[in-house]
Amino acid sequence: MLAHDGSDLAAALQTIREIGDHEALDAAVDAAFPGSRVEITDHGGRFELELRQHGLLRPLRAAELSDGTLRYLLWTAALLTPRPPALLVLNEPETSLHPDLLRPLADLVLTACAETQIVVVTHAPALAEALTEGAARRRVDTRAIELVKEFGRTTVAGQGMLDEPPWHWPKR
Repeated sequence: MLAHDGSDLAAALQTIREIGDHEALDAAVDAAFPGSRVEITDHGGRFELELRQHGLLRPLRAAELSDGTLRYLLWTAALLTPRPPALLVLNEPETSLHPDLLRPLADLVLTACAETQIVVVTHAPALAEALTEGAARRRVDTRAIELVKEFGRTTVAGQGMLDEPPWHWPKR
């Protein structure tokens, strides 16, 4: 399992390599960064993450990676965990990601849907579209609920007044 702060990213990715879906890991990295691969090295009993990219003479260490690249790798570790939770909620996973990474992220989410229920909250239309298209292509059962703000009130898009669930302020 990936730690809450991502401090064990290298160990989480190595766990996926050893007991998880290492092919999905390699595919996710290649989809996001064509020709690249993640390597985990042992430095004095501590795992360290390195990213080999086409055209670079040496691998990049975690400290040299951009915030967006690290976030994508963190999402990869979380979504491909060999021990997925029953429910995974992704709140704005597009944050700090380059727009080119939204489609690979959507593919990762849809891959993880085979093992766990996932709720994605996003403000990125491109991510929502990629999830919808990918789900149709893979025949994954999904539900999309679009929220809109009207006159300071958040409502469900396309929902009429009679479709709203009844709700009243409780009595004290």
